Amino acid sequence: MVRRRLIPEFAESQWGLITRRQLEALGIRPATLARLLADGTLERMTHGVYGVRGTGEPDHLGLRAAWLLLDPAVPAWERLDDPAVALVSHTSAAELYDVGDLRADVHEFTLPARRQTRRSDVRLHRGDVPLSNRILLRGLPATRAGWMIGDLLADHIDPETVARITAEVVDRVLDYPAVIAERAAPFAVRFGLSRGDGLGVLDQLLTVADHRDRQSIIDQARAA
Repeated sequence: MVRRRLIPEFAESQWGLITRRQLEALGIRPATLARLLADGTLERMTHGVYGVRGTGEPDHLGLRAAWLLLDPAVPAWERLDDPAVALVSHTSAAELYDVGDLRADVHEFTLPARRQTRRSDVRLHRGDVPLSNRILLRGLPATRAGWMIGDLLADHIDPETVARITAEVVDRVLDYPAVIAERAAPFAVRFGLSRGDGLGVLDQLLTVADHRDRQSIIDQARAA
């Protein structure tokens, strides 16, 4: 009974979720887990992840569960200060920021070391994201919005889609224009611009988005 009482406290710091591996570490045996599922104490959210009754279903449930399962034995709060933590990125970051209309059917994460997964609904990217371009967003470690825009460009997402996302990021002050321009600089040649012309890329994205304050935003980025 004592072990069962540990479950809500453990899950409270993980959006009401707990993995099978974490339950095992708390001493919950398969037979006990089966009883907890049968009496409604736990609810199966996805393979290997359970929700605790009374905590409500968290937003972005699939994304949170996928992130937990990247390191299922380690509590969420122990990962956040780890420089090697998996960061929500690309289309999943756009979903978490609630910008654009990309369908994040696949959960995307960036890690500093190459890693593979057998899950068809998870895509892992190898990348070194500076600490200055990381953020804790809705409790999940994620890339900054400006870095996310660069990731979408690197992934050859439709420029019109990226343009709309860029406009939303600027309008909602999710990141600074100068940060977006810096991250967009490596893709300048693709836009027919001089190599490294991040301001030009930002200008073109805002032009495509028909942003009313385009010139003011460019001036802000240039002055930074």
